[in-house]
Amino acid sequence: MSDIRIGVIGGSGLYGMEGMEVREERRIQTPFGDPSDAYVIGELDGRQVAFLPRHGRGHRLLPTELNYRANIYGFKVLGVEEIVSVSAVGSLKIEYKPTDIVVPDQFFDRTRHRPDTFFGNGLVAHVSMAKPVCPRLIGSAVDAASAAGATVHRGGTYICMEGPQFSTRAESEAYRQMGADIIGMTNLQEAKLAREAEICYVSLSMVTDYDCWHETEEAVSGEAVMEVVRQNVKMSQEVVREMLKRIGEPHSRDCLCTEALKYSLITERSMIPAETLKNLDPIIGKYMK
Repeated sequence: MSDIRIGVIGGSGLYGMEGMEVREERRIQTPFGDPSDAYVIGELDGRQVAFLPRHGRGHRLLPTELNYRANIYGFKVLGVEEIVSVSAVGSLKIEYKPTDIVVPDQFFDRTRHRPDTFFGNGLVAHVSMAKPVCPRLIGSAVDAASAAGATVHRGGTYICMEGPQFSTRAESEAYRQMGADIIGMTNLQEAKLAREAEICYVSLSMVTDYDCWHETEEAVSGEAVMEVVRQNVKMSQEVVREMLKRIGEPHSRDCLCTEALKYSLITERSMIPAETLKNLDPIIGKYMK
């Protein structure tokens, strides 16, 4: 069994973990293509961690261009069981201010162009996404953010839009009327694929702006967002370190994520193509013995 149980996905501005003792950088080939970058593997405060910059070092990849399947598959190959995902989001509520942290427990899909399942090619599976974020990790994330001194909000709905453009005001107002709390461009596909891979997943959503609905604030711009991102990076590093104290010790996972595929693989075993079985072995192998 791998000793790399914890994966961290770095979002905008977070391209490395301060204080991490790097052991190696590992490039992983997957049946779905290349991940965003090499996985940086090392030790942070005594915990073994695999870090991946979501957009690649230097922020080279658009949200739509990200190879979500390869990114999550690579973590699975490394033996990762828990993923902490850091990302920048816009706020759809006045009380969620820039530099606050939201730990969402729901997602709403507004994307159009993204593969978001490992299945197909002769194998059908339907996993439950009723609770798309690991309930256990939500608690750890909220406690860690509080301990780090952040203003943190537990729960809420994350609208995942296609991007790369920010919302129109009409869209932003419609999302607010729907009752959504924050808006971003990346986390939904990660959550879906992590669930299919039976990896626990949680999002540290770092608020950078009020999208464009707030009439007394300037409409969101790349320059304004990146300025708050820079302020958020230090806090996100501290929160991740606090989380490692809470989830870093080996334990028996007792959450819904661990057996998400147990009753979800629909196709008769004898009819699944050999190549599909081979490609998905890290994910489905324990059910195919």
